[in-house]
Order: sequence, then structure tokens, then C-alpha cells
Amino acid sequence: MDPLHLRAAGTSLLISFDSGEAEVIHWGADLGASLPDLAILGAPVGHSSVDARVPADLLPQASSSWRGRPALRGHRITGDGAGFDFSSRLRVTSVTAEGAGATIVQADVDAGLSVSSSLKLHHGGLLELRHTVTNDGTSPFQVDELATVLPVAPDAVELLDLTGRWCRERHPQRRPIQQGTWVRSGRHGRTGHDSSLLFAAGTKDFGNRHGKVWATHLAWSGNHEQFADTIGDGRTMIGGSELLGPAEVILEPGDSYTTPALFAAFSDHGLDGVTEAFYSWFRSRPHHVLPAASTGLPAGKPRPVVLNTWEAVYFDHNLDTLIELADSAADLGVERFVLDDGWFRGRRDDHAGLGDWYVDETLWPNGLTPLIEAVTSRGMEFGLWVEPEMVNLDSDVARAHPDWIVGPSAAAHKDGGRLPLEWRNQHVIDLVNPEAWQYVFDRIDALLAGNNINYLKWDQNRDLLEHGHAGRSSVHAQTLAAYRLFDELKKVHPHVEIESCSSGGARVDLGILERTDRIWASDCNDALERQTIQRWTGAVVPPELVGSHIGPTTSHTTARTHDLSFRAITALFGHFGMEWDIRSVQGKEREELRRLVGLYKEHRDLIHSGRRVNADVADESLLLHGVVAGGSPADGTELLQGTTAALFAFVSTRTSAAEAPGRIGLPGLEPERMYRVEAVFPTPADADYKHTFTQVQPPAWLAEGAVANGRFLAEVGLPMPILNPEHALLLKVTAA
Repeated sequence: MDPLHLRAAGTSLLISFDSGEAEVIHWGADLGASLPDLAILGAPVGHSSVDARVPADLLPQASSSWRGRPALRGHRITGDGAGFDFSSRLRVTSVTAEGAGATIVQADVDAGLSVSSSLKLHHGGLLELRHTVTNDGTSPFQVDELATVLPVAPDAVELLDLTGRWCRERHPQRRPIQQGTWVRSGRHGRTGHDSSLLFAAGTKDFGNRHGKVWATHLAWSGNHEQFADTIGDGRTMIGGSELLGPAEVILEPGDSYTTPALFAAFSDHGLDGVTEAFYSWFRSRPHHVLPAASTGLPAGKPRPVVLNTWEAVYFDHNLDTLIELADSAADLGVERFVLDDGWFRGRRDDHAGLGDWYVDETLWPNGLTPLIEAVTSRGMEFGLWVEPEMVNLDSDVARAHPDWIVGPSAAAHKDGGRLPLEWRNQHVIDLVNPEAWQYVFDRIDALLAGNNINYLKWDQNRDLLEHGHAGRSSVHAQTLAAYRLFDELKKVHPHVEIESCSSGGARVDLGILERTDRIWASDCNDALERQTIQRWTGAVVPPELVGSHIGPTTSHTTARTHDLSFRAITALFGHFGMEWDIRSVQGKEREELRRLVGLYKEHRDLIHSGRRVNADVADESLLLHGVVAGGSPADGTELLQGTTAALFAFVSTRTSAAEAPGRIGLPGLEPERMYRVEAVFPTPADADYKHTFTQVQPPAWLAEGAVANGRFLAEVGLPMPILNPEHALLLKVTAA
């Protein structure tokens, strides 16, 4: 059987079938069209080991003497008990190549199992891989794990993954690759604040713009594991799997289980290359940002400026106050007004009301219509906060249907069944229960059908711990039921955009992003924290999908105080908005804020379509990141003189050991093209300008700009100004 060779965007995936298995020979740099006889890769066999070469299969298995984690773990249940067919011997039965993808089927006739592997190498170099196991036997088979893995090259010696907590999501951590297994388990019932959006192996000291990197992401919003597995002969696999609870997946004869998709990217120019592969995939989707083309809705809608009411009014919903807020928002150029928590029955704080998705008649005697009409008449869309997967015990629905509340016991709550501990005074509604699912669907459907709502901020404010249906673990089924809820509502209301918010950033993954139009990266609007949160969220998720708001002068979550310029420059590199009582912003600061809204509108097409770049700055107190327009002289896409080619943020996060930053390169520009670089915010006319710098004399170029070609700007760089800690400078690069 001929090898399978998939190629795209500088990446090759080469699979051999000579061993009878689907052996991954290479995943990494492009190998070109001509391949040698793969027999030259026959490896030696050492002493005190199995007397054969052990392949690194798409499905590593003990029957081939793979001594690491097997891909498939499970057993057959018969009338004689459980534990049978615990070790499969899968062998390739068919390979079907389909353009940029393939389907590989492996089977074990004796065990009564087959696994179909679907692979697609997208045009931007992102590999998508998933497995489906089918029970071909005559008795039930319990699946304990089916992992999706890929080998990395021997020169991958470091791991980078992400961790965090509420209001500090997606922070990087590094460790050397050593013999054994490094496992990141997510047992939150949702993706989790500490989940690693990116799991990367790379060459020593790989960085933003240098080194080889092999990276994976598991597209799943429930319990999961991500891991690197290094066996005694030095080979390393990286991958992930759904973390299944006890007996969550038992396949009856003929039934199948499909893994979440594993997305994988290789780059030979650092982490930014991995990001390019993910962005290319996101932006090629027909439903990306905009409704699917099949709906017939207009295309080309820019991401609107958002005002969210939470940090402006919290639970204090008063129509006159909210209309004043809408007036203030419209005056500043806001395009979407989002009413947050507190609009439904019994909701005066977070102790009651969840699950009763009816407009509170005591607060809103005429419904939401007066506010919606006030918002839309001022040229803004109206959005609404919901949390459909949760319930308070103090709610009409909980009192009427205590059996709809998730718990570890098969007994209904009213019959004394034990409930999990409360989290933010709430529990989870059992979407696996068809009646509960239908109730939630009907209520949200009625809200959308009966009101002019263009946007839902969909929250999920607790972990799903001790999560069960009818006494059995059910995170797997709950996750699929939640997906179906999103999908069915989208079918009925294709014009409605949905944001995935989960205590901020606790449900950020490609599984939920197949169903939503935006994620809320964190409940923290502190610009200093957001610099790190957004940098690492943006390693995978493009900025047009990442909500990024200017919060109040003093942060609600950290009590830090920041100038408007720092907060605004941070928020600019995402889906921009505000979460702040902007009625209080007056005078020169209001004019500054209005200009910032205009800057976002002027440059959002570039921010939401350009290439993400992150400079490798030696001084850890400094950051330089930005977006660069696509196109080059080589491919005939000339930029007209004066066209904005890039935006960069130069950021100081803390005091530096050095007196001055020195010269810092601007990465990602076309080497031979001439550019003009200028600082556009803050300027001497802005209130924050005098707070931004700590220097007697600025660098020579700062007042009038600098003109140079892209190679000079990248390799020599420009001397940067001396910023005060927790301040930033916005640079614009135009074609000269």
C-alpha cells in the first residue's frame, strides 16, 4: 500500500502502511513532492526489548509493544462479566484519500472493533484529526478512552502549555520534555480557567518568531486530558482525549463513539507560525464572524463597538438610567448595547431567579420593548445576557422540577437526593433530560422570537462537579446536549450572534467556537492582566472573536488604576468595547474616548484580518505585538501609498533593569517595501501623554515619524521611548 502524504503551507504529514498499521513517519516541515523508499527508515532493535520494530501509529497500542499510553482503552462486557477484549490488535483495512484529507480504517476482527480515522490538512497548514470506534461485536463494549495523538521530532525538547484561574486565564508555563508522561487533566465539566488552549512542543528556547513548534488543541468543552508521552526509546507523542467518567460511553453492538477533533499545527518560525495556521482555518469558515452564506443574510458586517452594562449598573436595572446610558453610548459611537444580568424574574442579586427566563414584570411592566426601542432608535443593536444551563434553588423552575437539577444521585432532589455543593449560589440544569432541554430551548427561543435581539451573552458560571443524570456520570452527554442547544437555536435564529462567556474565560475552545461568534476572554478588564490573557488567547483565537473591553479607571476585579490610553490600547487588539458607566466620562477624557472609538472603527478591518505578530523582546518588562496586513510585492498585492500596513502596541508591564529600552525590531513587514512609522496614541494633545513617558528627551523619530524598509525595521529596529510601567504606545505603519 502506498504511503499517504498530505502537504499544505509548508507542512507535511507522511503515513506509512508497511507495518500493517497507520505509522506516522513525519509530521513537520514540508518534504517536497519526491519521496525516497521508506525502507531506509527501518530502525535498529536493541537488546532487552521486543524483537521487532515498534511503529508510532496513529493509534498506539500495546499489541504492537508500544510502552506508552495506548490510544484505545476499554473492554467488552458479556454475560460472563467485564474486562474482555481489553487489548486490541488493529490493522489497516482501507485507506481512502480525498484531496487534502483521508480516511483510514483499522480493524480487529477477533475483538469485534474497528476504528475509522479522519484526517484533513487545511490549506493554511492546520491538521484536523478525529477517530471513530465502532463496536462490531455481539456484546457491549465500554470505551474508557480514545486518544488522538501525533509524534513530534527528536529535537522537540521543551513543552509550553497554559494554565490559570478566574481573572488570570491562559498564562504560559514551560518545562523540559523528559521521559514519562506530562498530563494536563481538566475535570471541571467545562473547559476550565486552567485549561491549556495550546499544548506545544518545540526546539530549545523556541519563541514567538524563532524555533520549530509542534502544537495541538483539543476541540472539546467538557472533561478532557492533554498530554506529552515520552517512552524509553526517546520518542514523544503529544495529543489529547475526552476524559470520560465511569461507564459514560458503553457501545451496544453497531454503536460508535467519535472523539473530539484534535487540531495540530507545525511551524518552523516560532509560535506566530502556529497562530497563522489557526487563523487561516478560522477565517476560511463560511460562518466565521458572520452568519453562514446559506442564510442569505448580508456579508461584510464589521465587528461592532460594544457597550456592556455590567460594570455600569450591575443588578440595578432602571429604565431611565439605562436609557441615559444608551444616550451616552450612542454619542460615543457605540454600535451594540448589551443588557447584562438582572432583567428576569426574581433577579435582584445572584441568589435567585436563574432558570426563570421570563422578563420580570415588576421591573419591566411593558417588557424589554421600551429599552430595546430606545437602543435601536439610536442606531445600536440590542443584546441580552442569559445563563440557560444554570438554575438557582430559589426559582420557580427549581421548585416545580427539582428532578431537573443535576446531582450524583438517581433520586430526585425532592426525594432527598444529594446535590453537589453550590457554586455562586447555583446548580446545573440537566440538559440530558429531554423535558429540561426542551424547556430551556423554548424559553430562549421565545425571548428571541418576541424581542428585537441581535446578540446573546451566554454565560456559564460554575464547574460541573459531581455531574450526573439518573445516577450516572453525564458530563459527556451534557456537553453534547449543550452543543445541540446552541445549534438548534442558531438554526431558528441565524441572525443572532452568541458570545460564549463562562465565568469569563472558562469555556474557550474550538468546540464551543464552532457554535458561537465570540468568546469573553476573562471577567478581568484590568489592562495589565489582559495583556497576558489576550496574548495567549490570541495564540489560537483571532482577535475578531475575542471580546476586549475598556473597563473603569479603577478595575472592578483587581483595584488597579490605569490611564485611559493603556486600557484602550489593550482593548483595541480584539473585538473592542466598553464595560463602564460612560456617563461619568466628561470633558477632555470623553473626547479622547470618542477618538479611540474612531481609531477602532478606522482600523478594525486590519485588526480582524491581518497577521498576528509578537516580537521576541529580550527585556521581559516590555512587549511589542501587532497586526500586519497581508499581501506582498512578490504576489502582486501592492499597498497604495498611505495605506495602513500594520498597527503595533509597545507596552511596558513593569519597571525595567535597563535605563532605556534600546532598539526594538518591528516584525512581519515586507523586507523590501518602504514604510513610515509614527506614534498615533497617545499624542501630546491627549490627557495621558504626560503620564506615559519618563524621559528628558524622546527618541529622534517620535515627533516626526521614521521611514525605512521592512528589513531595516525588523533587523535594526527603532529606539523605543522610555515608558512608565503599565503604559503603552500605539504605532501605525503606513506604506511610504
